[in-house]
Amino acid sequence: MPEARPRTNPPVEILRIRDLHAFYGESHILHGIDFSVNRGELVTLLGRNGAGRTTTLKAILGLTGRRTGSIMINGRQVIDLPTHRIAHLGVGYCPEERGIYASLSAEENLLLPPAVNSRGMSLDEIYEMFPNLRERRHSPGSRLSGGEQQMLAMARILRTGAQLLLLDEITEGLAPVIVQTLGRVITSLKAKGFTIIMVEQNFRFAAPLADRHYVIEHGRIVETVTKDELDSKMQRLQKLLGV
Repeated sequence: MPEARPRTNPPVEILRIRDLHAFYGESHILHGIDFSVNRGELVTLLGRNGAGRTTTLKAILGLTGRRTGSIMINGRQVIDLPTHRIAHLGVGYCPEERGIYASLSAEENLLLPPAVNSRGMSLDEIYEMFPNLRERRHSPGSRLSGGEQQMLAMARILRTGAQLLLLDEITEGLAPVIVQTLGRVITSLKAKGFTIIMVEQNFRFAAPLADRHYVIEHGRIVETVTKDELDSKMQRLQKLLGV
């Protein structure tokens, strides 16, 4: 008898974007973005400055101006939903500017956002993942280092119960030791089943973490590279990214 193969569950699509166009006023920024992300995957949006990577994250949440096309989250069309309704579907956004409230303590910043479901991490779980924040929990946001502010910005969306995380340039301007810490955190989140879309300029940081890379140029995806294709397509990637 042939040996029985182990059964594997088919991938579950959590996000599907088709023909997405986005505008800031009269400026047409995204010109037909198409990509999908399965539950538990980590994908990166790569490209040069001004390519449309951050706009893609903002468009998913409805933070741009006019949008057209299709954005499906867990099978639900959200292109016409307001931002707060999209967030309540379990989407968390960590912006490049972090958005820490300077006059509130680290712990007050953590407790401020409302929960969108019951799957949010407890404070103990947060502090286990970010020991620095436990030590600094009574410090005002203005006294936190850049790395501590970045950890707090990420921890804050984990408290809400979001399962689809949109992370924008989380390593920007941080010391290598903090970047390594964030790499361990993201690896842990992926192991816990979170789905992550990451805009990242630091390709050396992103490459070993991602299941798939999407390269954006002038508001369009011009290349898709899976982790298995990374070595064979590295020269093409370096040319597109100008590195």
